[in-house]
Amino acid sequence: MEQQLQLLKEEALTKIENAISVKELNDVRVSYLGKKGPITDLLKGMGKLPAEERPKMGALVNVVRESVTESLEARMILLEEQAINEQLAKEAIDVTLPGRPVQTGNHHPLTRVVDEIEDFFISMGYEIAEGPEVEKDYYNFEALNLPKGHPARDMQDSFYISEDVLLRTHTSPVQARTMEAKGGEAIKIICPGKVYRRDSDDATHSHQFTQIEGLVVGENITMSDLKGTLDLFAKKMFGEEREIRLRPSFFPFTEPSVEMDISCFKCGGDGCNVCKKTGWIEILGAGMVHPNVLRMAGYDPSAVTGFAFGMGPERIAMLRYGVEDIRHFYTNDIRFISQFHRSEA
Repeated sequence: MEQQLQLLKEEALTKIENAISVKELNDVRVSYLGKKGPITDLLKGMGKLPAEERPKMGALVNVVRESVTESLEARMILLEEQAINEQLAKEAIDVTLPGRPVQTGNHHPLTRVVDEIEDFFISMGYEIAEGPEVEKDYYNFEALNLPKGHPARDMQDSFYISEDVLLRTHTSPVQARTMEAKGGEAIKIICPGKVYRRDSDDATHSHQFTQIEGLVVGENITMSDLKGTLDLFAKKMFGEEREIRLRPSFFPFTEPSVEMDISCFKCGGDGCNVCKKTGWIEILGAGMVHPNVLRMAGYDPSAVTGFAFGMGPERIAMLRYGVEDIRHFYTNDIRFISQFHRSEA
């Protein structure tokens, strides 16, 4: 019996020593110390031995079991350390390698221009007003002195959803809604947003584009207030040396109406391809709010006056960044957008 135990011990220790992985070592442990292992069987068979032999054999079996257990634990520690070291070597990071560049997004050029225009007018005390893009015919036309059948409606070929509902052709309906809601109070707002017209898309036209309009209504608002505001705006957007000129024009919702030009920022007024050799670049339309518009919104034209203006951020962005095709703003070509770096915002 003692010889059998010695052979069993030597066999177990040899297998433990030869185990090269944690899994193999666990298999050895189960095969010798498990419920069906030979050492466990010997302990279970102690009851069959004569009473005088049991203490001696029990002590021998326990010595073998403890020896095998200690050897298993020592080998397990060694194999676990080896496994950790192998994993560390496999997952080693070379900290001397250059870092991978992080791709960051850019502000869209239109977003930049709109934000800059908003910041300018907010600094002058204006508020931002918004309204629905799906608009009623009344607010889009009639409240702006464009009754049904008015020939000026043809200038804004529209997307009608029903007889009285359409996609707004300008952000002027926001002005009409704001005046109606204010009920005769003073107003100082800008209205940025998308507008829609049935234009054929080309390098300078789009069926959907952005517009920013402004409105000031109150006592003693004059044409000189409008000119001063637009002059400050031109200098902010295109440089302090810019000059402006106002040319007579016609808009149904303003009277008198003007077109504003700025002196060419490329040639300084000498004439170039940007200004088409004229020295001036058309930027926006403006004028004094028509008395009919004030009256329909609940204002007394004899007590208050106002001015309004409207501009296209796409045109301003095209001039500032040298973009020749308006479609670049809407095609989401990453090669175009990535040219406008965040640091330049």
